[in-house]
Amino acid sequence: MYYPYIHQQVKKTSRHITVVGNGKVAVEPNVATIHLEINTRSEELQEAQQENAALTNQVIQSLLRLGVPRENIQTVAYTIFPRYDFRDGEQIFRGYEVTNAIAVTLTDVQQAGAVIDVAVANGANRVTNVEFSVEDIELHRQEAIVKALKNAQSKARTIAETLHLQIDPQPVNIIEVERSGQPVAFKSVAMSDSTTPIEGGQIMIQSTMRVQYEY
Repeated sequence: MYYPYIHQQVKKTSRHITVVGNGKVAVEPNVATIHLEINTRSEELQEAQQENAALTNQVIQSLLRLGVPRENIQTVAYTIFPRYDFRDGEQIFRGYEVTNAIAVTLTDVQQAGAVIDVAVANGANRVTNVEFSVEDIELHRQEAIVKALKNAQSKARTIAETLHLQIDPQPVNIIEVERSGQPVAFKSVAMSDSTTPIEGGQIMIQSTMRVQYEY
């Protein structure tokens, strides 16, 4: 019986290179969030509440006069605690402590020091936190991803050239391993005769990509 010649194609074994690419973008913050507290104490709860309400309203009005939009001033906590002292194992009631915590969001970060000074001058007695962030952070994250992918591609080409591979590696699997770019606390606060200086520094937005190349 006659059997024609049958050409059988041998499937090429795929080979892979896996690299990790890193991308970073340094961005100046354009949003500042200041957390303030108005704390009052009195033996009578109603008195502590009334004093706190008056001071809180005074702080809010002063911020409005400074140009802070009302929608950027938010109550984030309101607490009432009884106060006690302990003497010779005995619990002695000392009254009540009322705290109204507000967050002030600024789109002009240069205004942060003035806001703190005005708030403190009008009744705020605690500045618990100052955070800086970026309003359009997702755009910068995309930029970091692009840089991470280019970094991964550069690494893969370096490996291919070093090992004398003739084929330009092609990506077959891409995974974002890590991303960062969260709000950062203020860099420094210092009291002076003029406006309190607040430095926002820079927010570092990072992306890490694991890329598998076939060659």
